[in-house]
Amino acid sequence: MKLYIKNMVCSRCKMVVKSEFEKLGLPTISVELGEVELENEITENQKETLLQNLQDLGFDLLDDKKSKTIEKIKNLIVDLVHHKNNELKTNLSDYLVENLNQDYNSLSNLFSEIENTTIEKYFISQKIEKVKELLIYNELSLSEIADILNYSNVAHLSNQFKKITGFTPTSFKQSKDKKRIQIENI
Repeated sequence: MKLYIKNMVCSRCKMVVKSEFEKLGLPTISVELGEVELENEITENQKETLLQNLQDLGFDLLDDKKSKTIEKIKNLIVDLVHHKNNELKTNLSDYLVENLNQDYNSLSNLFSEIENTTIEKYFISQKIEKVKELLIYNELSLSEIADILNYSNVAHLSNQFKKITGFTPTSFKQSKDKKRIQIENI
């Protein structure tokens, strides 16, 4: 049995969710971003308890097909941007089609309808948050960050960063008030 969980965006989320399933005595086969495969079916009581526990931790169970698809799109993009830097060179639409086995136009239309933004804007927002993270760490040059996140050049990264944040990367880096957005709130 598979359950789909909203707001799972990192490896710590996977550990927390897995721990909740273990606490409830629900053995899992696998726990991935946004998806848990169970060994057995669960009862409605178990599902209600699980739902409450997950909501207390900032997660949610997804039931309808549209929500599941949106969450899968988000999880693939988050995983791509934050965990698979070397794969960013792939075309986003091809990457989503390959992983979801659905037509990109229908994915794009559904995402825009439900999220009130495009897949591309969501992808860019995730990349900008990754840029902020890397700037705060202060371990890489802007040129290295541009290369890692597959920007054609530093100017492209800087222009996109300023358009989204209102700051240049340099002014953001020098700012004392470095605000990042939690991944699940993008």
